[in-house]
Amino acid sequence: MDAGRETHVAMAGGGGYSLATKGAKDAIDGAWPLVEAAIARVPDRRGRAFTLSDMGTADAGTSFDMIGKAIDAIRGRFPDRDVQIVYTDQPRNDYNAIFRLVHGLAGGPGYLRRHENVQVLASATSFHERILPRGVLDLGFSATAMHWLSRKPCDIEDHVHMVGASGPRLAAFRAQGAADWEAILSHRAAELAPGGRLVLANFGIDEEGRHLGHTGGVDMFDAFNRIWRRMASGGAISDGEYRAMTLPQHYRTVEEFRAPLDDPGNPVRMAGLRVEHCESRVVPCPFAAEFERHGDAERFARDYIPTLRSWSAATFRAALDPSRPDDERDRIVDAFYDAYEATVREAPEGHGMDYVHIYMTVAKGACPGRAEGAAPRVPA
Repeated sequence: MDAGRETHVAMAGGGGYSLATKGAKDAIDGAWPLVEAAIARVPDRRGRAFTLSDMGTADAGTSFDMIGKAIDAIRGRFPDRDVQIVYTDQPRNDYNAIFRLVHGLAGGPGYLRRHENVQVLASATSFHERILPRGVLDLGFSATAMHWLSRKPCDIEDHVHMVGASGPRLAAFRAQGAADWEAILSHRAAELAPGGRLVLANFGIDEEGRHLGHTGGVDMFDAFNRIWRRMASGGAISDGEYRAMTLPQHYRTVEEFRAPLDDPGNPVRMAGLRVEHCESRVVPCPFAAEFERHGDAERFARDYIPTLRSWSAATFRAALDPSRPDDERDRIVDAFYDAYEATVREAPEGHGMDYVHIYMTVAKGACPGRAEGAAPRVPA
């Protein structure tokens, strides 16, 4: 990575992220059976608050319904315990949007009105770091977030994402992804109470080689790369700006997700963490599904592009030379997404952003190095 170029990750603010990312909510809703089963197995720590963290929450909109159901389930098991919800994300996140939502100030009822003794907190600390005190976490949840790396290991000079990389650059992303994943799990192992659970639904590469936007038809990241390269060829951006646009993400395989948890000598496993559930799923793109029903290519393009923009625009903008005026950088980013929208409008078939997630439940044993009993079968 260029020494002077900051890695910039940011989701759309003001509640815009959740409005644009229906697929992320579908993926989270699909995790509910795992969350429900985890709540049913967490031991009672009578006299202490039940602590649930939502890590990488963005504006909290995509997980809002699931968190509300989780509070209901926790109350069903532990009617006398306080419930503490800790929303976490990076420092740039829009935390005002979270509090407007949960307090019912964003156009709908907040879940706080249904229950007493529910405390909502927020931490501007990334899941790449320790967030909570040791041994207080009953249930940690994260979805569609932990593919973001703590740092970009290098620029991929001929593509915008590691799924298009090869050779030493791909190896560098895999190494960074492995180091970050072990660190994430190590921090959670410290935070979890004995018998606590993590329920995670992360972007990954499934057993058939599929990943986000690559499940058949048009490959989304290849389309990103073609348009960005065309802008460089046409002089809208420089060759250096083209090369600097590398998303700081790593999509792990199932084997990569399991590796530190299955290795008896790994510190994560030695800290007591064990896999209770692990599977890959493809969650269909809701915009492509709607297009199949209505058949309006212009509407599909108009509805689809904001979900791509919500999580990628900040990185595209950060790749542009900082000497450019802000309004010029904004125009270039707008032109990029306008070009993508035109591509979809002119030839909509095959476009779509199916979510490929690896769903996991991870439990912390009663003491380091000892696993709990067999987990119940959890319906998909």
